[in-house]
Amino acid sequence: MKKPLKNWLLASSVAALLAAPAILTANSNVETLTKDPANWATWGGDYAGTRYSTIDDINVDNVKNLQPAWSFSTGVLRGHEGGPLVIDDIIYIQTPFPNTVYALNQKTQSVIWEYTPTQDADVTVPVMCCDTVNRGLAYGDGKIFLQQANTVLTALDAKTGKRVWSVQNGDPKLGMTNTNAPLVVKDTVLTGISGGEFGVRGFLAAYDIKTGKLKWKGYSVGPDKDMLVNPTKTTTWENGKVTPVGAESSLKSWEGDQWKIGGGTTWGWTSYDSKLNLIYYGSGNPSTWNPTQRPGDNKWSMSLWARDADTGEVKWVYQMTPHDEWDFDGINETVLVDQEVKGKMHKTIVHFDRNGFGYTLDRETGELLVAEKFDKSVNWASHVDMKTGRPAVVAKYSTEQNGEDVKSEGVCPAALGSKNQQPVSYSPQTGLFYISANHLCMNYEPFEVTYTAGQPYVGATLDMMPAGADVLTGKPDNTTNLGQFTAFDAKTGKIAWSNKEPFSVWSGSLATSGGVVFYGTLEGYLKAVDAKTGKELYKFKTPSGIIGNVNTWKFEGKQYVGVLSGIGGWAGIGIATDFGRMLEEAQAKAAAETDPEKKAALEKIAVKISQEGLGANGAYASLASFTKQGGTFTVFALPNK
Repeated sequence: MKKPLKNWLLASSVAALLAAPAILTANSNVETLTKDPANWATWGGDYAGTRYSTIDDINVDNVKNLQPAWSFSTGVLRGHEGGPLVIDDIIYIQTPFPNTVYALNQKTQSVIWEYTPTQDADVTVPVMCCDTVNRGLAYGDGKIFLQQANTVLTALDAKTGKRVWSVQNGDPKLGMTNTNAPLVVKDTVLTGISGGEFGVRGFLAAYDIKTGKLKWKGYSVGPDKDMLVNPTKTTTWENGKVTPVGAESSLKSWEGDQWKIGGGTTWGWTSYDSKLNLIYYGSGNPSTWNPTQRPGDNKWSMSLWARDADTGEVKWVYQMTPHDEWDFDGINETVLVDQEVKGKMHKTIVHFDRNGFGYTLDRETGELLVAEKFDKSVNWASHVDMKTGRPAVVAKYSTEQNGEDVKSEGVCPAALGSKNQQPVSYSPQTGLFYISANHLCMNYEPFEVTYTAGQPYVGATLDMMPAGADVLTGKPDNTTNLGQFTAFDAKTGKIAWSNKEPFSVWSGSLATSGGVVFYGTLEGYLKAVDAKTGKELYKFKTPSGIIGNVNTWKFEGKQYVGVLSGIGGWAGIGIATDFGRMLEEAQAKAAAETDPEKKAALEKIAVKISQEGLGANGAYASLASFTKQGGTFTVFALPNK
């Protein structure tokens, strides 16, 4: 693990349910399903995104006896993110591109139906950042909702798999793609957009679940009317209080028309508070990665959002990393928990950002309550000023000095973040959040880049390496672990315990009332640890590296745990792309092509493969010794008595 990591981003700029009585709204249907622990009806298990199950059949005493019960091959390579939905005994899983959806019968482990959308790989795949992943499905109104890579949002009949409707959510020719899991709220399905590394302007869109008609769209940057911001009612945390954002708060923070290609994409996760009728999510990095080309705070990229679910109007917004200089993308999940902070009960929102800080805010008002490092090796900022809400940037780790590009070395965390998109879990038993984390630093060198629609718009090169410091203290420990699994108290901002992992932990975790927390590793292990102490209680090697999210449910009175394995994602891109062979084939095809347009398209693919493949020579090179490609869904259970 001595060589640094370079990445292309861095180098280039349900039968029972359907038979049930009619219910007034799809939202009440989903909420009812999530209240039954036999189901896993949303990406986070519930609208709050806690990824916690009250099933305790599998517990700290017997988890050591866990065994694989059955498995299913997806027939697709590349990175398998996301996880299964379980709706009244039917399991629904999805694959990376070409985004095949399977409905599985648990009793027979057979396919009830499968659906593979028609997508143009030559158009879509070249503009997919960080692997061809998909983060999961949504359910509501008797439909399964698939967000395809080519931006098409599709509604499928949950019983038959037949397409009910489809709607185009963006334009891949402009660099737009989709990897996020949708969320159904009442009679609406919510989805975002990917493509921040191609100059895409981010937004969250709401579609009618019955027709696919657009209900509202709220952009991350730009004029108030586009963002659905009311300058006197929409608030932010400023000067130690909740304050109206004022007129054209975003436009004033950009120079010229840079906001039109300003990023702030929304490829992460959405949570929902039905009592407040607010949805919560994060927006991503500003475009380009070169900070000198976009002076200002670049609002509202890198921000947490609370929007009215019916209208999309912004209740409050909080920017975590103004004028981002490091690609500390802010799309990570938001978890909604009621807890006492500083002697007062709050309805809180908890968010662990790529920038290495764990944030706790009041989700009703946007008041900043806690902002502390969940990896003490983080050095780009010393702390977050609780009055201004702004990070105190350490000058030597800034990548822009006096308006000039500067190569900064030893910046922690790396652009991968102290945590990427892999969602945390929360246990009300311990009051702790469980973080699947990275543990890397980087050298970052910006360079000037010109925007061309549909082409990479990055403007920085990076080298990544192990942090070489302890997550609990920040002091050098000379270890080469690239990952951590950490328990964190969001009420106090304190780390409870942390386990080192040789590679980044890219799997979403699961907490249960059995006192067990599950997660997967890049080598392919499903692991179970004690929620209180972090002691490892169980591990099993699945067929490929795990970047999927661990979920649990009940079938015929028995608890099951399931996870998708299939190496890929940003950390595993070098293995997932098989870049050496693919590069030779792409270059040969491009050289042989005589049609100018086709030749240009093939050359574009070859460049992308070349840039992505450099990751295999970096910090994750040894990962290839532990795992290979292959998509598999593995289900675990305790042996029958």
